[in-house]
Amino acid sequence: MNRPSPPFRGAAHNARSLALQILLDCRKHDAFVQEILDRQFAATAGSRRPLAEADRRLVTQLVYGVLRRRGTLRALLEPLVNRPAHKVESWLWDALALGACQLALLTHIPAHAAVHETVELAVDFGRPGARGFLNGVLRQVAALVTDERMTTAAANALPLEHGAYRRLARPVLPDPATHPLEYVAAAFGLPDWLVRRWLPRYGVEECQRLGFWFAGPAPLMLRCNPLRIEREALLTALREAGHTAEAGEHSQALRLHDAGPIRDLPGYAKGWFSVQDESAMRVATALMPEPGESVLDLCAAPGGKTTHLAELMRNTGRILACDVEDRRLQTVNTLAQRLGLTIIETHRLQGEEAPPGLFDRVLVDVPCSNTGVLGKRPEARWRLRPDDLRHLVTLQTRLLRLAIKRVRPGGTIVYSTCSIEPEENRQVVEAVLRESPDLRLEADEEATPGQPADGGYWARLQRKSC
Repeated sequence: MNRPSPPFRGAAHNARSLALQILLDCRKHDAFVQEILDRQFAATAGSRRPLAEADRRLVTQLVYGVLRRRGTLRALLEPLVNRPAHKVESWLWDALALGACQLALLTHIPAHAAVHETVELAVDFGRPGARGFLNGVLRQVAALVTDERMTTAAANALPLEHGAYRRLARPVLPDPATHPLEYVAAAFGLPDWLVRRWLPRYGVEECQRLGFWFAGPAPLMLRCNPLRIEREALLTALREAGHTAEAGEHSQALRLHDAGPIRDLPGYAKGWFSVQDESAMRVATALMPEPGESVLDLCAAPGGKTTHLAELMRNTGRILACDVEDRRLQTVNTLAQRLGLTIIETHRLQGEEAPPGLFDRVLVDVPCSNTGVLGKRPEARWRLRPDDLRHLVTLQTRLLRLAIKRVRPGGTIVYSTCSIEPEENRQVVEAVLRESPDLRLEADEEATPGQPADGGYWARLQRKSC
């Protein structure tokens, strides 16, 4: 059906209604889901009945759960829906997915509560006649899932997180022994075409491991700001506040095991830390900036790597942070201000030319497919299309060429992505090296998702001195 989504009539304090509204917004807008969540939470904070913190966590868990596992939930639901899929409205599919997510994937929610609260969404969204349909389908889902656990993949084994499977009352998923591609795609909620790319490269077992990694959020990593506090002191402060934390592999990294509101952590307002995955921390470190140097960050927003560069430079020198939108650059300024970093200037790019002048070092963290961070950016797996890679490679190549124009002789460039696709990574670098005799590859690194952080790639290029 192509009828427009019904207007939201629920109260702002209703967590499931807000989750459904955000899912509908994700269908209409091209923004990252976290941006939509932040806007909605900001809007509800000013209402007469703002969301409690527990409800905010539930909204986040539901939205990310549905987006990560939309394909999985659809595989469970479609056999239970007694009408053609195209005749079920989009909002109704999302409502069903919300209910199925609670019943099948979030084991702490009682089944009766998940069914009842989801059925009432029909009233909140002005479609009370859909209550019977929702109730009938979700009761079948409740009967399908069991409380038993399994240890291996099977047609009746539903992957949860961290390598666990939940037994289904009957086989619903493809048989992994005879149809491994179809099983990985359906069981872990990954696009068929992406699994088809990965299977020859990684094999079935590794694809399943990647599926588990992307099925949930990566561990929350904090990057200690050494200009404000030593890592051991920050660890002590977190533990004294009741948090379970440990040092990561990177010298500034801390892994937090009990994620709560970031702003409530010790030292947030004082700029003791920022949130950044450990694989992303390795990118700024790979550029090896020195205090007093001039650095160009060609694709800077939202500012995680830009501010890391400033920390490594001990807030001495100059960083020019560029992006294509003033709104995105504001996030760079906001983060730098909280961290107490004053050497960052922002510049909005216009057209295809970077700001004039030469820099000692250039970081070009290019737009990419996000296939290394599909747990963190779950909407990417459904927005990405096979043809997008070709267009992304064209853009990535252009940006790397632009970076080369802006690095001084003897200077350094780091090219990086949060992709695990060879075309976007080493192949882009090799193509540009073939046409740039004054460049050489010093080092590169591909981070595999889950070992120990998200996936991505960086390459450090050196321009020859005159």
